[in-house]
Amino acid sequence: MKIGIYSLVLFLSFSSICFSQEDVEKPAPPAGNALVGDFYGADVSGSSVNTAVSVEKLEKKLKSGSKIENVAVKGEVTGVCPKRGCWISLKTEDGASFFVKMKDYAFFVPTALKGKNVVLEGTAEKKVTSVEELKHYAKDAKKSKAEIEAIKTPKEEIRFLASGIKVVN
Repeated sequence: MKIGIYSLVLFLSFSSICFSQEDVEKPAPPAGNALVGDFYGADVSGSSVNTAVSVEKLEKKLKSGSKIENVAVKGEVTGVCPKRGCWISLKTEDGASFFVKMKDYAFFVPTALKGKNVVLEGTAEKKVTSVEELKHYAKDAKKSKAEIEAIKTPKEEIRFLASGIKVVN
C-alpha cells in the first residue's frame, strides 16, 4: 500500500514538473534611438544609399512590372509595428504608405524609427493584400476595433521585403 502511495506521489510530482512552463517574455521591439548610420538586418552599402530611388520612382517602375529585385529605396518611415518591430510603412507621394516586412523575420526595428528617413534594400512587388491580413496588421498597429471592422476589401499595394534598413539624414 505504501509503495502504491509513494509511486502515485512520485508520478504526480514528475508529471507536474514535465508540464510546467517557463514564463515567456512578451515580445517587444528592440530598444534603440535609430540614429543616423544605424542599420538593421544586412548593412546597406554606401553605393546603395547614393543610388537609392524615391518611393515615387519605385511606384513608376512597378507600373511596368510586378516585381523588382535588388532595389534600394529611400523614404520616410510613417509607422512601425508596436508589437515586435516586425514591419514598417513608408510614406508615398499621395500621402498613403507602402508596407515593408523584414526578410525571413530575421531582424526587427525599434519604434524610434518612426519619422526617420531610411534606405531599404530588398525586393519590391505589387501585391493584393487580403482582408484577413489587413485586419491582422491593423490589430498589430493597435487600431481601434471600429477601424479594424471597417476593413472590408482587399488592397492592391506595394509590398517590400527588406534584407537591410539603414537610417540616413
